Amino acid sequence: MSDLKKRTEMTFRPAQLTFLPIIISTVVAPVAVAQDMFSYIDITTLQMTTAEMTREEVVAVLAASGDKPADLSGRRLSGLNLSGIDFKGASLRAAFLNNADLSGAGLDGAILDQIWALKSNFSGASLRNAGLFSAQMRGANLDGADLTGARITADLTNARLIAATLTGAYLGADMRNQSMGLMRAVLTSAKLDRAKLDKTDLTRVNLEFASLKGADLSGANLSRAQLAGADLTGARIAGADFADADVASAKLIGLQGVNEAKNFDRMRNLNRAFRD
Repeated sequence: MSDLKKRTEMTFRPAQLTFLPIIISTVVAPVAVAQDMFSYIDITTLQMTTAEMTREEVVAVLAASGDKPADLSGRRLSGLNLSGIDFKGASLRAAFLNNADLSGAGLDGAILDQIWALKSNFSGASLRNAGLFSAQMRGANLDGADLTGARITADLTNARLIAATLTGAYLGADMRNQSMGLMRAVLTSAKLDRAKLDKTDLTRVNLEFASLKGADLSGANLSRAQLAGADLTGARIAGADFADADVASAKLIGLQGVNEAKNFDRMRNLNRAFRD
C-alpha cells in the first residue's frame, strides 16, 4: 500500500469507505485512494446503477421534511429523472446519482459530499454555496450551472462546465488540512469554455488539458495550478495570480488583461507554452 500512496493524489477521506465495501471487489486497506480508486471499483453493480426510490418518493421525502433540511444521505438514486426538483439545503451525502438527470434542479446549500454522480446531468442547476467535498463526478454535465460560492473538491475529469458560473467558488487545496493527501478539484480534460471563474480559488487545482477558451479568470487564484496542455485562448486574466502555475504546452493565446495579471512571469514552463 505504501507504493500506492506514493503514486496517488488523494481527494476523499476514509469516511467514504463506509459505503464502498459493497462495490469494491478487491480488499484494500482503509486508506483514501482517489483517482486510482476506479481500479478497485465495479461501477456496473446494482448499487451503482439502480434506484431504490421513484421521483415521486423523492419529492414526498422533500415535502415531508417541512422546515428542516431533507435527508437523502446514501440513497440510491441513479438513473432517476430529478430535473427541476428543489433540494435546497438537503443532505445527499454519499448518495448514488450516477446517470441521473438533475437539470434545472435547485441544490443551493445542499450537502453533496462524497456523492457518486458519474455522467449525471446538472445542466442549468443551481448549486450556490453547495458542498461537493470528495464528490465523484467524472463526465458530468454542468453546462450553465450556477456554483457560486460552492466548496468543490470533486473529481470532474472530462466534465462539462461550459458557461457555468463558479464565481467565488473554492476548488483549491486547503494546505492547513491535508493530512490525508492533496485534496482539491480535479478538472483534467474538462470543458470550461466561457465559464465564469472570477475570484475563484483554483490553487493547486488540476486543469491539465482542460479547455478554458473565453473563460473569465479575473481575480482568480491559480497559484501552483496544473495547467499543462490547457487551452486558455481568449481568457480574461486581469488580477489572476499565476504564481508557480505549470503551463507546459498550454495555449496562452489572445489573453485579455495580461498586464494586470499577477506573477505571470513566475509561471513554470512559460517558455514551453504556446503564446502569441
